[in-house]
Amino acid sequence: MTRLLPSPALLKHAVLSSTRSRPATTLLPRAKNSICLLCQHQTQPVSNIRQFHASLPSALKLTNPSTRPSQPTTTDPDEPDALINAPPDITTHYTIFRSTLPNGMPPSSPFTIPLPLLRREFLNLQARAHPDKYPPGPAKQRAEALSARINEAYRCLCDPLSRAQYLLATQHGIDVTSEDGAHAQHGAQDAETLMQVLDVQEAIEEAGSEETIAELKVENEKRIEECVAELAERVDRGDVEGARVRCVKLRFWYSVRQALRDWEPGMREVRLVH
Repeated sequence: MTRLLPSPALLKHAVLSSTRSRPATTLLPRAKNSICLLCQHQTQPVSNIRQFHASLPSALKLTNPSTRPSQPTTTDPDEPDALINAPPDITTHYTIFRSTLPNGMPPSSPFTIPLPLLRREFLNLQARAHPDKYPPGPAKQRAEALSARINEAYRCLCDPLSRAQYLLATQHGIDVTSEDGAHAQHGAQDAETLMQVLDVQEAIEEAGSEETIAELKVENEKRIEECVAELAERVDRGDVEGARVRCVKLRFWYSVRQALRDWEPGMREVRLVH
């Protein structure tokens, strides 16, 4: 669920009041009649591999994963029905791209993905499973379902934020997009990050020219780059809580990025979604 941050002044007052009267680890209070100050997250049950497979489109449930035929030996995109009759392992986003990600999810493989190789494999798979190759009927339905599944996995893995959210949800049951964790064991995002985000929000609102916005964009892209590097490090060494914190922080910087893209001269109020 998307949520809007209240005004920077209101939030700053609440954060400063909280940090003066409570230990740093205490959750921040809600401002009266306002939306939650910070994303707070909880562990939620996530489907295991068998349940995940069961939720896939019925057209893709050709065989049980343990008895699925081996991969076709040909990689010729024009080979009739090659991929839809012997599809890749679709139980996770990672298992679909066997050539690029042979070791599967982290920590067996790094968080950072070679995107050019991933795109090459994606295009190869889509060429072989493209629905337009088939006349109406069961084969076309299987191709449509498989093509949609490949697209979904590729879009998720290409973006560091969506990739991190996917890993936290599927491997650790942590949904960083949920609003239901007000009293979760993970707690809230740190006040220092929130204050930094609010400073950036005020800078956007006070920007008087496109040149200023361009400078803020450069600064924010640097923050995103640094946050992604920190996130990758935490994922690679199995630091789940550290990865969760960086993932939430990255969501803030993505929200700032979108606000900067949406900025127009004369804009006086910026509402950040987190």
